[in-house]
Amino acid sequence: MIAAALLMAVGAAASAEAPPICADRPAKATGVCTVPAGQFQIETGTLDWTVTKSGGARTELLAIGAIVVKYGVSDASDLELGFVPALRLTVKEAGTRSRASGFGDVTLRFKQRLTGTGAGVQVAMIPFVKLPTAGHDLGNGKAEGGLAVPVSFTLAGPVTMTLGPEIDLLADTDGSGRHVGLTNLVTLSATVAPRVTIGGELWSSQNFEPSGTIWQTSADAAIAYAASPRVQLDLGANFGLTRHTPDLELYTGASIAF
Repeated sequence: MIAAALLMAVGAAASAEAPPICADRPAKATGVCTVPAGQFQIETGTLDWTVTKSGGARTELLAIGAIVVKYGVSDASDLELGFVPALRLTVKEAGTRSRASGFGDVTLRFKQRLTGTGAGVQVAMIPFVKLPTAGHDLGNGKAEGGLAVPVSFTLAGPVTMTLGPEIDLLADTDGSGRHVGLTNLVTLSATVAPRVTIGGELWSSQNFEPSGTIWQTSADAAIAYAASPRVQLDLGANFGLTRHTPDLELYTGASIAF
């Protein structure tokens, strides 16, 4: 996990009253670390642009100001509220263009770290639910949820590996029922300078939709910069490897601990 490597990189500079930030972003991996008890943390995707080309159509999705607000419940758990205040979807096909814009879905998560801070292997459990607050053209209008179990450990020196198994309960496309989805990833990250961490990731998802399984895979890269022990800046790119995966996703963001 990139955040875990950054945590080591800036740890010496942080005081006991202000521990170094450990954010879930960048990349798709979810961190094992939690926000300290009684403190807040905000992680925002300033810009996130995704393009998908399929069957002669080009779909672009622009997310502006995606926000996750976290609050530390205990030294090993936190509550998280995520939403996207501004989405714009553009579809170009056969010389025509259609657009939709508005507020995105809301996600509620609870993260519980299952291992001690000094454990060689770190494990967390994250149940979550998505609330259907997005408009019809931007979401499926259904509540969905799941459980993620990130696992993180140091391989050698500054290199950290994170595994991200996740199981989801998703709504059927026709709205008649629900089905299971599985997600996993492998992320390698390393500190290459006192405040700079880079990471590479292989992500996969199997959506067992009754009308046909949807397989998605991407190869991802990201970089994070610790501007201070309490502020992290990041940017990244995700490259689709299957026809059901967005061809390209580019994003920038920041994380701030209070």
